Amino acid sequence: MAQILVVDDEVGIRELLSEILRDEGHDVTQAESAAVARTAREMARPDLVLLDIWMPDTDGITLLKEWAANGKLNMPIIMMSGHATIETAVEATKIGALDFLEKPIGMQKLLAAVKRALDHGKRPTYNELSLAAFPRSSVLKELKKRLEQLSAVNRSVLLRSSPGGIIELAARTLQASGRPWLDLSSDTHPLSLEDLKSASGGVIYAEELGRLVRLQHKNLLFVAERLERFNLRLVAGTDLDPPALAAQGWDEGILGRTFSARIGVPTLSELRDEIPDIAAQLLTRLVETGETPLRRLSTAAQNILRQHDWPGGYAELKAAIKSLAIAALEEEINGDEVQQLVSPGNQNPGVSLGLALDVMSRPLREAREVFERMYFEFHLAKDGGNMTRLAEKTGLERTHLYRKLKDLGLR
Repeated sequence: MAQILVVDDEVGIRELLSEILRDEGHDVTQAESAAVARTAREMARPDLVLLDIWMPDTDGITLLKEWAANGKLNMPIIMMSGHATIETAVEATKIGALDFLEKPIGMQKLLAAVKRALDHGKRPTYNELSLAAFPRSSVLKELKKRLEQLSAVNRSVLLRSSPGGIIELAARTLQASGRPWLDLSSDTHPLSLEDLKSASGGVIYAEELGRLVRLQHKNLLFVAERLERFNLRLVAGTDLDPPALAAQGWDEGILGRTFSARIGVPTLSELRDEIPDIAAQLLTRLVETGETPLRRLSTAAQNILRQHDWPGGYAELKAAIKSLAIAALEEEINGDEVQQLVSPGNQNPGVSLGLALDVMSRPLREAREVFERMYFEFHLAKDGGNMTRLAEKTGLERTHLYRKLKDLGLR
């Protein structure tokens, strides 16, 4: 039985489609407008949406674009209309709609389209958060536009940022939906042509050039020489100036030719007003992917997140939100829980005790997994995902470390 959302402003059509689908054993929710559809979508991800194009408040194409920009287009969408043109159908497909049905819709045609969509949606894909999810932020919207302009004429881009930047969030903007993402800092073997072929159409990424070891230097230059051949993009970040990079073993001339396109990226401390929105989007994605139960941030929690400096940048914020979502005792994450995480010495002792009691009340294996996940997330965020440093701090051999992170669902 599938969860299906039917969105149409005409009550007769909604009722008819719902009746047919319920007779097939599906659980159907109805929405008479885009506003109601948004609310239904926030409550839970349906397995399929039947979406009318022409509605009085917001048209279906606009709602489709909105979900795509916010990372919520991870379920199949079938568009419906009695007046749409071929151009409209093509546009909807380009945005992410799976199918298009012209009204009046015959029962057999409806059921066939629903079956195809549900079969297609059995393995939903989830894109990582990118700048496209923040169309209301003028700062992030402008950064997105600049990145897209640079990448239109350059396959490699260097993102310059002080510590605490949003390097990955910016870099993800250049990753096409469903395309590979290869993080150079997690590779400890020489890249081959077969590796590049497998990554074709994707992004090769390095969050901080200064944290790459010598082998990873060679991998980056190996990739840079073959970007066009394998349809790849190379996106790297750094807070170091050329002399500092040279001291790390980089050749200034080669680095300059490799990254002729450069752009400054703000830090989270420079984006305080955007932090609650970024945190909310991260939380939504965790819920969408089934990594955590339904969670939301209280106003107090948002304010504490906004005031924190986030020296570890976007990686630290991501790890913090995931830890909060996993450890939260209620659906709403409160201010004390956030304060406990970001400022351990300035918190209500009762909160820490409550968290400890919650963990201790779980089965030993589950409690150990919660602790290990929080432990590794903390060190990953603190060291910017540097696997060499993580192996040194944890005392684990790298093969064992990678296996442990994979078992915990961490990258």
